[in-house]
Amino acid sequence: MNYTSNTRHQLLQLSYIRTVTIFGQSGLLLYLYLGLHVSLNFWLIAFALMAMALLNLLSLIRLRSPLPLTQLEFFFQLVADIAFYVCLLYQVGGAGNPFSALLLIPLIISATSLPKKFIWLTAFLVTISYSLLMRYFIPITLPDTGHQHQATALFNLHMAGMWVNFILTALLITWFVVNIRENLQRQEVKLNRTREQNLRNQQLLSLATMAAGTAHEMGTPLATMRVVLHEMQLDHSDNTELLDDIELLQSQVENCSDRLKHLAESVKQEQRDSRPLPAEQFFRELLDRWLFLRPTANFNPPEIHLNGKPTVFSSIPLQQAFINLLNNAADASDKPLQIEISSDYQQILFSIKDQGPGIPLEQVEKLGSPFITTKGKGLGIGLFLTASALDSYGGEVRLFNQPEGGTLTEVKLPIIKEHQNDEH
Repeated sequence: MNYTSNTRHQLLQLSYIRTVTIFGQSGLLLYLYLGLHVSLNFWLIAFALMAMALLNLLSLIRLRSPLPLTQLEFFFQLVADIAFYVCLLYQVGGAGNPFSALLLIPLIISATSLPKKFIWLTAFLVTISYSLLMRYFIPITLPDTGHQHQATALFNLHMAGMWVNFILTALLITWFVVNIRENLQRQEVKLNRTREQNLRNQQLLSLATMAAGTAHEMGTPLATMRVVLHEMQLDHSDNTELLDDIELLQSQVENCSDRLKHLAESVKQEQRDSRPLPAEQFFRELLDRWLFLRPTANFNPPEIHLNGKPTVFSSIPLQQAFINLLNNAADASDKPLQIEISSDYQQILFSIKDQGPGIPLEQVEKLGSPFITTKGKGLGIGLFLTASALDSYGGEVRLFNQPEGGTLTEVKLPIIKEHQNDEH
């Protein structure tokens, strides 16, 4: 059986249509029976409407069930509607009833939500039902008042019914088609978002593969440099100035080797260090760490305006994302950065203002894509990794050119709710 996420939504729409149909037909029958004194089998018609209302109630209960709704089940719902419409129309003039167009409603719904085989079955049932109602029905008879011929009265009643039916059908089709269009637009947006996310994941996987391969290949040249520097140290043991330079190079080589060794343990370290943290503590520790990594960083004391005591999920990728943005801003200008941190009940806004040259207009739309950079010597992956890391935590980053010059970097990060905090 085929399952679709759209079937449940279509059943909800069908229940709305049934509700309108039940009230509309009930009002019309009461008008015919009490207002025009038309001879009708009132109890049989009332029984059909009550059965339709019961099915509608069961459908609403079914929508609350966690069990998946199959397309076959939805098809039988439409078949039941056809049966109810036939029962109603049989009692009030058959195919000559101006409301016989009700039989098209299940066909329209099936054509927009079910596979081809179910559509053809629905069309077959609707055609057979209408054909039978042309021959088998109970005619409507008006009492003869003596003032108007019965045929003229029936014709006037039929025309009035066609007018009401046209208005209701136009409203129903408009509502249904608009609802379908909005649903299709939502699905298209969701599909585009998923496609972009898959593309970003593929790009991240490619970068991770390249990084792993590069880290493995770096072992050989580093080992060679270590041997060469050791031989140079032995050959020039009497040159103090050169020995200092050799020791500096050896320390850098060892530093690179240690970073490569720790690269394999980064995932375990991330899991160990990831935890919910008060937002103010997170950002103060972040700035302290950045200042330690970049002692020459120049920024004014941050302005912090937090609403209450919000909590964020602290992790190494998230910290590195903010550090990348701070480094980009510091690289843009030697003048002090302005850092502001504020929040509401939903998210935290972290902004950085630099006084650099700003972003070239031709690159504004491309920023955040891999290998796109505003730096002459940049690789173009820092902002891409930053945007990816923030996106994985429900955040986003945006960059703007300021009117007075420079770049404004804004990061929006969601606040952890209490139940999310408990889960972590």
